[in-house]
Amino acid sequence: MGASESTPVQPSPTRIYHSYTPPPPPPSPEYDTPWRAMPWGKKYALEEKLRNFKLNTTDVKFVRILIVGQVGAGKSSFINSINDAFQERITSGALAGSCGTSFTKKYQTHHIKGKDGSRLPFVFNDIMGLECEDGKGICVDDIISALKGLIEEGYNFNPLHRASGKYSKHKPRVSDQTFCLVNVLDANKVSLMDQNFIKKMIRIREAASEYNLPQVIIMTKVDELCPLVKKDIRMVYTSKKIKEKMQECSNALGIPMSHIFPVKNYHEETDTIDDIDLLILKALDQIVNLANDQLENQNS
Repeated sequence: MGASESTPVQPSPTRIYHSYTPPPPPPSPEYDTPWRAMPWGKKYALEEKLRNFKLNTTDVKFVRILIVGQVGAGKSSFINSINDAFQERITSGALAGSCGTSFTKKYQTHHIKGKDGSRLPFVFNDIMGLECEDGKGICVDDIISALKGLIEEGYNFNPLHRASGKYSKHKPRVSDQTFCLVNVLDANKVSLMDQNFIKKMIRIREAASEYNLPQVIIMTKVDELCPLVKKDIRMVYTSKKIKEKMQECSNALGIPMSHIFPVKNYHEETDTIDDIDLLILKALDQIVNLANDQLENQNS
């Protein structure tokens, strides 16, 4: 048998090495510094300022603030939360709910009590929601009438008919008129506002603009929108998500960012919390000052 032939050595396959570039880290959900200053830790100083608030005229005892917006957005809860902040306990002045049907059926004035039981010089009127799951929201004409002070106290809203007869005033007093319009929006539903709802809001806004009424947006449930804020309410003006949603509100309704305030209403708490109070009182401070300016302009 002949010498065996050696098996040729096969060259090793050339290995191609690809450099791996890790994906970029996700953008930070927060800004390095808050974009709006807040006097955290100074709730009582702001509360005292509002307790001592004085109107620019002695002709009226209070300025009226009208609250409008979506069903379930927290209109009544916002009024209650203001009262909670002043009373330093959870109260229940205005009926609130989130079952898809407006709890507010009657035109009613809500007062805020001072330390001695006296009433502070600003009042709120809550109104039936603009949009309900059953399609029976408030008649926009009634909101416009309320702006002018034409709706009588105790009027029961009828989605199908505007206020008339004994529930419609012909010669409203100055104290019956609205001095600031507050639009309450659920932060989680801003992107879901349909065109019909937006048209109603814009129609109300245009009517308010005819009377040069200042207008504010209260954006509620911000803790549900942003995990950062849910963990720490002080992150509200550091959260990019909150600022983006505020900008979306501004673009939809034409109200400047300086007049938009993110808040958390009291809902499941059994005790008040200073930081929650501070956000609410800061929004209220702007609202009552705008209303007071309007009162002064009207009398000048």
